[in-house]
Amino acid sequence: MAVKIEGTCDSNFNRVRDAFAANFDRFDEVGAAVAVIIDGKPVVDLWAGHADQKRTRPWTRDTLVNVYSTTKGLAATCAHRLVDQGKLDLDAPVARYWPEFAQAGKEKVPVRFLLSHRVGLPAVRKRLPREAFFQWDTMCAALAAQEPWWEPGTNFGYHPITFAWLVGEVVRRASGKTLGNYFREQIAQPLGLDAHIGLDAKHDARTADIIGPPPPKPGEPNQMAEMLADPESMSAKSITNPPINVVTDVNSREWRAMELPSANGHATARAVARMYAALARGGEIDGYRVLTPESIVRCYTEQSEGIDMTMKVHGRVGLGFMLNSPEIPMGPNPHPFGHPGAGGSIGFADPEAKVGFGYVMNQMSPAPPLDPRPRAIVKELYASL
Repeated sequence: MAVKIEGTCDSNFNRVRDAFAANFDRFDEVGAAVAVIIDGKPVVDLWAGHADQKRTRPWTRDTLVNVYSTTKGLAATCAHRLVDQGKLDLDAPVARYWPEFAQAGKEKVPVRFLLSHRVGLPAVRKRLPREAFFQWDTMCAALAAQEPWWEPGTNFGYHPITFAWLVGEVVRRASGKTLGNYFREQIAQPLGLDAHIGLDAKHDARTADIIGPPPPKPGEPNQMAEMLADPESMSAKSITNPPINVVTDVNSREWRAMELPSANGHATARAVARMYAALARGGEIDGYRVLTPESIVRCYTEQSEGIDMTMKVHGRVGLGFMLNSPEIPMGPNPHPFGHPGAGGSIGFADPEAKVGFGYVMNQMSPAPPLDPRPRAIVKELYASL
C-alpha cells in the first residue's frame, strides 16, 4: 500500500513530493520528513511513515528525531554567532578561553582548527570508561590533556564525536552557557525552531526511534568495518572510546538528555530548514538576525579539501560546515554549506538560491556520507527552481 504523504507542497515543487514519496518504495523508508524554504517562504513541508520500527506510531507534523551530525551545523552556528557578538575570536588560541587546553603542545592552537577538523583530536588515546561519555568535564579534561594525532593545521580528519566537547567547551567558556542552552536562547526560541541539543523527557512521546542500518550488501563498501578494523587506531577510537554504541544507545533517555553538540540534536525537518533559511538570506529571517553577512561568507569559505584522515574518504570542509562536493551534493551553486548526519539526515543553506533545506528520517542507511534518499530529493528540488 502506498504511503500517505502529509503536509503541504507548492505545486511548483511536486517533483520534490514525488521523490520524497518514492523513497518509501525504493529505499525502505520507515518515517521521514522534508522541508524547503526559499527566500523565507516555506514551499515544502512534508512528512510520512512511522516513528517506530514496528510501525505502530505514525510520523506526525511535530515528530522529533535524532539527527546525528546534522547537529554540528546547529553547533557551528552558535560559534559564529559568538564571533558576531564579539565574544569569540576564531584566530585566538583556544587556551585564551579554555586555559587547560594548553597542554601537550596545544598552547597556540587557534579556535578555527576546532571548527574545521584540523586540530588533530578526533579521538582520545587513553581508554575511557563508558560513563565518561556522559560526563562533560571528564571528556573535556581528557581532550585538554591529549596530544594531537597530527600537528594541528597540517591536515584534517573528521571529529565525529569529540567535536561536541571541543566546540561546546569553547562556546561554554566564551558565553557562560552550555551550547544547548545558548542554542535554545539565541537561535531556537527566537526563530521558533523545534530543535533541541539536550532533550527534555516531556518530548519523548513524540520522538521517533532510530532504526539501525542494514548491513551493506556483498561487494558494497563498508566504511564502518574499515574504521573498526584496528581497534587501537585513531579512526576506531573516534567512535568507540568511550565504549558507547551510537546506534543502540541513541534511543535511551540518557542519550537524549545529554548535550552532545556533535551528534544528539533532535529536530524536525522544518526546524532544520528554517535555521538554514535564515543563513541563506544573509543571516536574517522574519526580522531576526542569526548571523551577519560577513559570518555567512566565513561559513562557506573552504578550510580543507582532500582525503579525510579519520573517515578515509574525500571531504571538503568549511568552518563547522561541510561544503558542496560529489560526496555531499547540495545543488549546482558555488556556495552551499550545511551538514549531513549518520544514516541520512541533512540540512543546508544555499545563499545563491536563498534555499534552506532539511531532511530527517529514522531508518538509517549504511551508505556514507550522504545516502540516496536526500540526494534524490535535492536533485528534484533544483530541477524545480
